Order: sequence, then C-alpha cells, then structure tokens
Amino acid sequence: MTEDDRIDAVLHEVGPRLRRVRRDRGVTLAELSAATGISVSTLSRLESGQRKPSLELLLPLARAHQVPLDELVGAPPTGDPRVRAKPIVRHGRTMFPLTRQPGGLQAYKVIQEKPAERPEPRVHEGYEWLYVLSGRLRLVLGEHDVILTAGEAAEFDTRVPHWFGPTDDGPVEFLSLFGPQGERMHVRARPKKPER
Repeated sequence: MTEDDRIDAVLHEVGPRLRRVRRDRGVTLAELSAATGISVSTLSRLESGQRKPSLELLLPLARAHQVPLDELVGAPPTGDPRVRAKPIVRHGRTMFPLTRQPGGLQAYKVIQEKPAERPEPRVHEGYEWLYVLSGRLRLVLGEHDVILTAGEAAEFDTRVPHWFGPTDDGPVEFLSLFGPQGERMHVRARPKKPER
C-alpha cells in the first residue's frame, strides 16, 4: 500500500466516524450546524463521504464535540518510542544513534577508546554540540585546543576546522548533536599554500 493509498483510506473513514460521534452524543445535523457554522448540507456530505474533510471543517467539529482532532481523523496510535538502532563503528568510534528519523537533528552517544596519533581538523556545513558523559574529550577548534571533562559541553560552527577525541588518559563517552548539514562527509581542512 502506497502512502497515497494510506491517506485515502484514513480520509475515507472520517465521514462514518463523524456520523458515529454525532449520533453517540445525540446531536442532530441542524444542532451541529448551529454550533459550528457549517451548513447542514456540508455536514451531511462530509458524513456520507461525498466531501473530503479539511482542517477548516474538522477543527470546528472537534471543538463542538469536545474531542481531540485525532479522534475525528482516526490517527494511528503512537508506536514504541524507544530507539533501537544498531551501533555504528567508524575510525575507532562506536556511535549509538539516539534518533530514528533520517534528516533533521541527529543525536548520537559516542564512545571512543584510543586517541588519534595526531588531530586532523576537518570542516563541514552545520553546527555541532558536544556533551561529555565520562572521561576527557580533547577538542581542537580553530586556534583553540581544550579539554572537556564530564558534565561540560561545547558548541561550534562546523565550518571552523575541528577535531575531537579522547585524551591519552583513557576512553571518553559523549553525546553529539548536529543538523542535516552535519551528516555530510568531513573534508580535511588544510591551510592554503602561499602563492609564489
């Protein structure tokens, strides 16, 4: 079933649901028309499925019946909210996705055991936010070279050359948040060679 088919199926059920809600409350079409300002003929066509529901029509009906809009539309129940994505292992980092949907804000819990031999700052579009859970996180950002400890956070524009990882003291565990721009591949930032 395509997404359009699913939408059509939901819309097809709105009319009978509207009729059922109205009848359960013992309200006539004329009384509902007076309460909502929607004509009796429009209400009748909505209930019979001859007119497609719109927010302009459903909002006053939900208000008149004192029910959530979801109840009139028959929105599907919310699924299990737990995120069960598999860990991603890259370049000595284990990243646990904390968000399910691709695109938009992405969140990861990251564990890294060994520091890189030498920081290699990179750049990409976006903005990043880091929060250290345990251990010590070294952040090289432009001209800055700082150590973050548990409970400390940093945020920065990722167009500034940056690198982060554990110190020589041992592993680090941290949270990383970034938007869609942050999903792009890192590109090594090298200083321009002077022209001769």
